[in-house]
Amino acid sequence: MTWLITGGAGYIGAHVARAMADAGERVVALDDLSAGVPERLPAQVPLVTGSTMDAELLKRVLAEHGVTGVVHLAARKQVAESVAQPMRYYRENVGGLATLLEAAAGAGVERFLFSSSAAVYGNPDVDLITEDTPCAPVNPYGETKLAGEWLVRAAGQAHGMATVCLRYFNVAGAAAPLLADTGVFNIVPMVFDRLTRDEAPRIFGDDYPTPDGTCIRDYIHVADLAEAHLAAARRLAEGGPAGDLTVNIGRGEGVSVRELITVIGEVTGDRRTPLVEGRRPGDAPRAVASAARAAGELGWRARRGVREMVESAWQGWRLHHPE
Repeated sequence: MTWLITGGAGYIGAHVARAMADAGERVVALDDLSAGVPERLPAQVPLVTGSTMDAELLKRVLAEHGVTGVVHLAARKQVAESVAQPMRYYRENVGGLATLLEAAAGAGVERFLFSSSAAVYGNPDVDLITEDTPCAPVNPYGETKLAGEWLVRAAGQAHGMATVCLRYFNVAGAAAPLLADTGVFNIVPMVFDRLTRDEAPRIFGDDYPTPDGTCIRDYIHVADLAEAHLAAARRLAEGGPAGDLTVNIGRGEGVSVRELITVIGEVTGDRRTPLVEGRRPGDAPRAVASAARAAGELGWRARRGVREMVESAWQGWRLHHPE
């Protein structure tokens, strides 16, 4: 098979491209380079610069490279930005997906892997979030991911396309420093940024109903996430009954914000006391995945822990932010 990876030069996309190429899969990457970095991609993976909203480009890429499967990661993904620019998020995340699915169906592509998010669940009051937990997104970003899942399933049923939707939890770490996340949008780089600027980390709320009062999240190493994509792609390639499979990708273990900041302090050597500020609207006390379906359906389990995530992310941060 030949896989088209959209968003393939991005933080997650480049990890997926490398994991699949290293495993012997034929891969081509598509990225508009709004956040992607071409140097992240291995030499054997060709990069096409362009958007999933460009129907003619998609048709050409699918034909020229003989694409038989798609891994769709390209999307806007910042919650606050989605609240400020909801039309843009629906246009690019849902409209771009529709254009891609139409092109894929027209080219006879029969395998489609969709990058979704735990944001589709909203803030459920459960100990472990299973794939059957009701979806109730609380921001436009989560809404576009849920709408994307609906669209992927509908297109798959209409065009005989086997589909898998992977719902990521909190992604961190790097397989190599060059591949590290260069944005300052997720908690680990946000803490690094504060420390680099000689400022204390911030905790938003320490009065939640959790053991230490701070929010609990499920963190997944990006290299484990990439391996989950490889497992899902191979499941699709086997032609098994994967018509509308939806899978959580997490470790199934919760780590509090305070615990995470403690690990970051140990790794960086900067153990200053964090500042506690008021709660942010919409933050759930606890969001931890059930990883049972991933193990049963994909034969995949996360192998890396939080300290490895922080250590690898810190190496990447120092490469991209030299003193």
